[in-house]
Parts: sequence; C-alpha cells; structure tokens
Amino acid sequence: MRAACELLTLAGLTPARPPFGIDSVVTEGKPVRVVEEITARTPFCSLLHFRKDTTLSTPQPRVLVIAPMSGHFATLLRGTVRTMLSEHDVYITDWHNPRDVPLREGRFGFDEYVQHVIDFINMIGSSTHLLAVCQPTVAALAAVALMAADDHPDQPASMTLMAGPLDTRINPTRVNELAKSKPIEWFERNLISAVPFGFAGAHRRVYPGFVQLSAFMSMNLGRHLDAFETMYYERAKGDPQKADSIRTFYEEYFATMDLTADFYLETVDTIFQRHALPLHALEVQGRLVEPSKIRRTALFTVEGEKDDICAVGQSLAAQDMCDGLRPYLKTHHVQTGVGHYGVFNGHRWERQIYPRVRAVIQDNEPRAVLVSSHARTIQPVSVSAAVAAEVTAAAPPAAAVVAVEVDAPVSGSDAAGAGGSGSAAKQST
Repeated sequence: MRAACELLTLAGLTPARPPFGIDSVVTEGKPVRVVEEITARTPFCSLLHFRKDTTLSTPQPRVLVIAPMSGHFATLLRGTVRTMLSEHDVYITDWHNPRDVPLREGRFGFDEYVQHVIDFINMIGSSTHLLAVCQPTVAALAAVALMAADDHPDQPASMTLMAGPLDTRINPTRVNELAKSKPIEWFERNLISAVPFGFAGAHRRVYPGFVQLSAFMSMNLGRHLDAFETMYYERAKGDPQKADSIRTFYEEYFATMDLTADFYLETVDTIFQRHALPLHALEVQGRLVEPSKIRRTALFTVEGEKDDICAVGQSLAAQDMCDGLRPYLKTHHVQTGVGHYGVFNGHRWERQIYPRVRAVIQDNEPRAVLVSSHARTIQPVSVSAAVAAEVTAAAPPAAAVVAVEVDAPVSGSDAAGAGGSGSAAKQST
C-alpha cells in the first residue's frame, strides 16, 4: 500500500524550483561548506555561484555550467554541479520561470539567450571554462564564436559540449523527426498559450512546461513505466535504496517550468528545421555565427552511445565546424552504455566522463610562468684585445662574427650595477 500511494503522490507536477541542496563538498581532502550566491541577476536568469566558505591553497578553475531551458529547472544538473564542485569554482545559469516575468521586461528569444551567456562570461572574467548540456550547446558555441570574431579578451579557455543538437541531420531521433514533422506555424498555433491572470507574467506567450514534459515522456513511455514498476517493487520488498534514487530523479523531472514562445519557436525553427548552424546560416542579432573564427578556446564534445534525444554524431559535428582550431585543442568522447541523462549524471558520468572533462579544463587552464627570484642576468665574458685578435686571425675567411644586442631584464640586485633600477640592460654577445 505504501508503494502504491507513493506512485500516486509522485504523479503530481510542480511549478516550483527545487533546491540544489548542496551544503558541503570535500575539497583538498576536507569537507568545506558551500554557499549559494547570486553573482548577477536579470529578469530571466540568475548567475548562481557555489562559493566555498574557505580559503584554498590553490585557486580552482572557474567553470560556467550552462543549463538548458527545456521545461526543467537548472537543478536537473544537481549531480553535474556536485561532481564538478570538489575541484572547480562553479557557476550555473539558473533560468527563471517565464510565467513569473512581467511583460514589461520584454522578449526573450535565442538571441537574448546567447547574449546572456556572453554577459555572464564577462562577469566571471577571463580564463572561464564553459560546460553546456544538451540544448544550450548551440547557444554556447554561438557565444564563443561571436567573442572570437571580436577578439574578445575574455574568450573562454575551453568549452565542453555535452549531448547537444548541433547538427540534427545526423542520425535523427524521434525528437528531431517530430520537430520537422509540422511547419513552424503549426507549433505556434497548437502549442503556444498565454500565461493566465494571477501570475506576474500574465499575458506572456509561453510553451507550457507540462506540455514539453508530456511530449518527452510519450516518446519513451515504456522506459518510464518500467522505472515506476521497479520503484514499486523495490519499495514493496523493503529495499529502499534503488527506490529512493528513482523517486529523487522523478521528483526533479516532474518539476516543470515554461519556455517563452519566442525562444521555443526560434529554437525549433533555426536548430531543428533549418539546421542554420551547420549550414553556416545562423545569425545572432544580425551577425553571422562563424565557428571557424574560434582559435583559442579548446573544444571537448561528449556523446552517449544510447542517447535517443541527441544521437551520436550530432555533438561531434562541432569538431568540423571549429576547423580553425588546431588539432591538439579538439577532443571527442563517446561514452558506452549511457543514454541522454547518463552523459551528465550517474556513476558513469562521475567515474568515466568527468575525469576527461577535468583533464581538458586542467590542460587549458592558464598558468603564470614562475621566475626564480635568484635568477641573475648572464654577464658578457671579458676578452683581452690580444686574444680577440688571435681568434679573429684563426677564423676561416667565410666565417662572420655577428654582434647581437639582447634586451635582458635586470633583477633588482643587479640594477645598481647596470646603471638602472629594474630597467633592461643591453648585452653584446
């Protein structure tokens, strides 16, 4: 009876954002308290920082996790964040439910999404590492490409694109086929509605989150029914561990948020119907997005072997798009035995995928070049005039003696002898 009642309780949807609930993490071998701070806030998103309440011996790489806006809250990436936190300084895009955003705050479409990513990178600062999961991989790649075209000083050091629809012409899934099955006008006519009275965002046109959830579940209904059945029997047998893990996932999965109509329709049109990015036709705020402009940001793409939402090959396509990157800055990984959510959550993410993500970040983390304070400037050797004449006479006729002046930094201890205080001294070799 308890197992049956639990299924009924779990069946309800909630529009409330669940908490991340990450209170502490083990860093440098000791537990450290984690404090959630809002670093920046716009009407549509908060830049959330998981600050460690301690002073670390070594600064950790700063990572911006770009959460999808696909009907779920950013807390769906709780496992991703928790794993990253032990060795990284983590930020995440915590998108707001559009039903709570007043109409006076304006529109929010694909262009605004990309601009949010660029603005948040600027706020975090140079040497930021990006990690985008699923839908926002396209926006993340577009943001980095625009920054590269501007030669922006805060271009990310690396970007990890995980299970994203970068080129949905490759191995199309049921999600891709559904998006192309109807003209964009059909989606607008049948799936878009207005936020009702009683909410701050009344009259804003949205794609309701529960409709998105229903569409995803209907495509894999058998798998979800199997999960509920497993949870029921595990609970009835008195073995709560597996039942608890299933329940935790669906509590998160059934917390839904709306999408603005502009963002949803533009995403369906540009990414799934027109394939604008791989066909070099994607524009953001009137500017053409050219991934080939990317020269400095290392690229790592990750796919799941059994992914039925973004199939194998769709994320790999970014490797060809970024043809301006040198080969050693590009890496790809296909994880066997995982579906879409297993790419960024679960034990295979923690044990097999995350170590590779960490390696890419560490390999591309800028480090200051340390110079010993005991280093001394090389001084020229004094040679007597007689010896110099003898050496010159013995040299072959074809040989040439070249005088080279080298600018060498002078340490503080040698500055007085060089006739300056820390300035460069000329040396003849």
